[in-house]
Amino acid sequence: MTSVQKLAGLVVLILLLMAGAAGVAWQIQDWRMGKKLSEQLSAQNAAHQGQLDTITSEAWRQQKAEQDKRLATEQQLALQDRQHTKELSDAQRNQARLRDRLATADVRLSVLLAEDPASGCNVPAASGASRVVHATRRVQLDPAHAQRIIAITDDGDNAIIALRACQAYVRAIAR
Repeated sequence: MTSVQKLAGLVVLILLLMAGAAGVAWQIQDWRMGKKLSEQLSAQNAAHQGQLDTITSEAWRQQKAEQDKRLATEQQLALQDRQHTKELSDAQRNQARLRDRLATADVRLSVLLAEDPASGCNVPAASGASRVVHATRRVQLDPAHAQRIIAITDDGDNAIIALRACQAYVRAIAR
């Protein structure tokens, strides 16, 4: 072998060693970068999981608050329903008692008469039935008419109680 061939072989050998060293350097760099990338991904995953946990806990808190609000509204509506049912039954009991007293002639309904001297149409009062109240005359109503009037007022009382119940329901729901 000539010295030029030896020199060329040595140059080739040096080039091969340099290429091998560069390959090893690239491999080491790849390992370091891979480790760094892995750490960054782990940190990002941890941050993302933290955000998801925060969002989930907030959603649970809101759901619990809505459930508590709904439960409070349902309890309030139940209380109002009991109250309105009691009012209605009390009114019906009072109306029934009044109807019974009218039927047994225990109570009589009467009306004030407005005397109009110009018309000359004064309704005569039953004997002993008229009383003087600030100089006005009263006439007792027929029991059948009194029963009809009581029935009308009973319907009106029931309607007012039902209206109050509806208004209370709407107020409770609107909150």
